Amino acid sequence: QLRLVESGGGSVQPGESLRLSCAASGDTSSSDCMGWFRQAPGKEREGVATTYLGGGSKRYADSVKGRFTISQDNEKKKVYLLMHNLKSEDTATYFCAAVPAPCSAATMIAGRYEHINWGQGTQVTVSS
Repeated sequence: QLRLVESGGGSVQPGESLRLSCAASGDTSSSDCMGWFRQAPGKEREGVATTYLGGGSKRYADSVKGRFTISQDNEKKKVYLLMHNLKSEDTATYFCAAVPAPCSAATMIAGRYEHINWGQGTQVTVSS
């Protein structure tokens, strides 16, 4: 069974940066595509950034393009989300997610996979 553990959340002021980390363990063969989703209070969970670990394909939500960057360390089986110029509307619980092949970053960020492995989430609060 695949286990995903997020870390790096916290409280920051607008304009500041944070880096989230997600460590995969267990059956990592189920993590060919990985990414980050978020859910704010009263809102649906939305895709933020996703990547195909085989290389090349990354996708971002329009609201974070140019501010967030997803990266990976395949050897350490980790995925990162570097968030710059944070805004109050970025406040949410951020979840790491993984799906097995066949997969694509585009399909994953749209939330179109029926079976997604989720981490427990990490809170990001942006407030002055």
